Amino acid sequence: MPTSAGITMMKMIESLPETVQERALEHMQQYIEDIRDELKWNESFGNSQSKLIAAARQAREEISQGKATPINVEEL
Repeated sequence: MPTSAGITMMKMIESLPETVQERALEHMQQYIEDIRDELKWNESFGNSQSKLIAAARQAREEISQGKATPINVEEL
């Protein structure tokens, strides 16, 4: 069942000349794919945030204990 937002989008696209409708749909499809990718990224990042915090704490601890050595990014 279409939502009111979906109905509004359909009406907006239908109001365009037919020659432009396909192009508008292609833009909308790309935009929706971008939103889906962003949602996946946000979910992945949200699920890993506690692990990132733990890794940062461990790194700080190792640095303060002199166990860590600087990485030379020029050599990577």
